[in-house]
Amino acid sequence: QVRLIESGGGSVQSGGSLRLSCTVSGSTAMDYCIGWFRASPGKDREGIAASDRDLKHFYLDSVKGRFSISRANAGKAVNLQLNDLKPEDTGTYYCATGPWRRFCRGLSPPNWYERWGQGTQVTVSS
Repeated sequence: QVRLIESGGGSVQSGGSLRLSCTVSGSTAMDYCIGWFRASPGKDREGIAASDRDLKHFYLDSVKGRFSISRANAGKAVNLQLNDLKPEDTGTYYCATGPWRRFCRGLSPPNWYERWGQGTQVTVSS
């Protein structure tokens, strides 16, 4: 059974940084495309970054140059470094795995992903 656990959320001021981590257990993380999503009040859950099985990475335009996704811990974790945070980055951040041994080749919609973590809250104040 694949399980994902997010950590690293918190409250920061505008311009601050956080590092989120998604730990994958129960399966080999490199067998999955892993995406990070953000859920904010009044907005649909949106994909903000994804790490493909061949380590190609994809980003939402609004976070390019500020957020960075990477695999760590021998591929068992997927980190999301958040820099230059803005109030509009506030939300609950989730990681998710795509179908086993499928490539995502971009920011796939939430319904393409199969397993989700419980989320971690990021709050950015101005």
